[in-house]
Amino acid sequence: MLAINPYLNFNGNTEEAFNHYKSVFGGEFAMVMRFKDSPAAANTPEKDQDKLMHIALPLANGSMLMGTDAIGAGGMPFVTMGNNFSLTISAESREEADKLYSGLAEGGNAVSPMHDEFWGDYFGWLTDRFGINWMITHNPNATK
Repeated sequence: MLAINPYLNFNGNTEEAFNHYKSVFGGEFAMVMRFKDSPAAANTPEKDQDKLMHIALPLANGSMLMGTDAIGAGGMPFVTMGNNFSLTISAESREEADKLYSGLAEGGNAVSPMHDEFWGDYFGWLTDRFGINWMITHNPNATK
């Protein structure tokens, strides 16, 4: 595995939260993607178009703090206490991603099986049998 990183879900105030985190931790955002910029934009309500689909803030220790406005898009549940975060695993290969996904999904809920995503990653998401949300990703262009 390359890394395990926290992925935070917010009720529409992700941008505010991440600007605050940026003021605390420093650095620059590695990625900012709005719902209007995704292939599913046509299925996103107008009021949610400018909300954040994904944002990433690199931290000094090499980890990444990531987040989204959990608006119910793409099968993602709305935020309630207990589902406001996921752990994201960056796998070194597709094979490792498949193995991790399969193991963690055993007895749990395979929300989105491993597949190629429009942003270039091989990606899947699940809730394990203990209620923990996991996102598994492999970026073929990532470096160790």
